[in-house]
Amino acid sequence: MSTSLLTQFQNDGYLILEKLNSAKSCDDLMHRAEELVRNYNIQDHPSIFQTSNQSASTDDYFLRSGNEISFFFEKDAFDKNGKLIGDTFHSLNKIGHALHDLDPLFNSFSRSPQMTKIASDLEMDEYVIIQSMMIFKHAKIGGVVDVHQDSTFLYTEPDSCIGFWFALEDATVNNGCLWAKPGGHQTNLRTRFRRKEGGGTEMQILDEEHISLEGMIPLEVKKGDCIVLHGLLPHFSKPNTSGISRQAYSIHTIRKGTNYPMDNWLRRDMNSLRGFTI
Repeated sequence: MSTSLLTQFQNDGYLILEKLNSAKSCDDLMHRAEELVRNYNIQDHPSIFQTSNQSASTDDYFLRSGNEISFFFEKDAFDKNGKLIGDTFHSLNKIGHALHDLDPLFNSFSRSPQMTKIASDLEMDEYVIIQSMMIFKHAKIGGVVDVHQDSTFLYTEPDSCIGFWFALEDATVNNGCLWAKPGGHQTNLRTRFRRKEGGGTEMQILDEEHISLEGMIPLEVKKGDCIVLHGLLPHFSKPNTSGISRQAYSIHTIRKGTNYPMDNWLRRDMNSLRGFTI
């Protein structure tokens, strides 16, 4: 990585790295995700109405996922009786949030030699990987991702979140690519997602100024490309109304030694977190 690319990331708040991963490595990751889904017992999922307190069980499943491999469905995947409408794989929104630590293939992908080099070039020597997500964005049913800042969900003091979004398939305007505004990270953090006292979660308002979509551009990328995202950069994706899926894998990192508040939604043992070296 040249100095000019590092400067570009600092100026734009994002960076597109072309052909970072081979087509085979992308295919291998997608095949592994399918295998995880095949081995998943959907009856264990809280969206199957098994308890009288559906909201609490769903919240608990989500809040435990920081240390597990958990499965999250599209919002309209179940009927009013809690029965899955379609097949399991094509009803999923994502898998998260500890794939990078608990699955050998996702671990090696997240901590590849090229990722070690990129972390060094971006002066991320003190950074650790705190979460990961396999994002499906299936054809026709892949839902919208509202405009947000990643630091909302991985809040540190001072801000340090940096994300890596790996295109496992081509991402275009037609199938729901990311959108972002160059330089849009030069702003305040608007919200913070945290645990509520007594259980559940809430969105804390830090700045009431609305995030404008003006100047947002599509970040179309090819299979194997990677988008590096500053934690304060507002970005979003539209629904996938095409007949082509847009699978992606992402990891998020924070700087070791920053203050990571105990009421953050995702809880990990900070001392156990690792960087980009296998």
